[in-house]
Amino acid sequence: MNMCSKCHKTMLFQQEQGAKLASAVSGSPSNIMKETFTAALADAETKSVEPMAVSVQPSSVQVAAEVVAQEEAAAKPKEGPSRCTTCNKRVGLTGFKCRCGDLFCGTHRYADVHNCSFNYHAAGQEAIAKANPVVKADKLDKI
Repeated sequence: MNMCSKCHKTMLFQQEQGAKLASAVSGSPSNIMKETFTAALADAETKSVEPMAVSVQPSSVQVAAEVVAQEEAAAKPKEGPSRCTTCNKRVGLTGFKCRCGDLFCGTHRYADVHNCSFNYHAAGQEAIAKANPVVKADKLDKI
């Protein structure tokens, strides 16, 4: 059939309307009036709802598209092959990620070779302080 979703829904709606009209023609006059009245109410309800949905839908689609575009931009800050920050050598999967956040080859992976900006001394002190809390004896202070 090669129809988009909107065209397909429209076609199904028209087929349903055609079936209702065919059954209404073969029914009694009082039954025809009831069918016509309910069909008119259904049409009025769908027409009053559709303009609101149409006006809201494009803005939500645009907002969703903008959010997706921002996520893609944030997800791919770097394009191309991974390279050593110091010598620009292509490292691929064998690259070493330093704590300073850069990627280095096997030669420049050590902090003293690539002039790392990460403070290992302070990080070590923080790790020791966290692992070994200060213990104070309360009884010694009372004496």
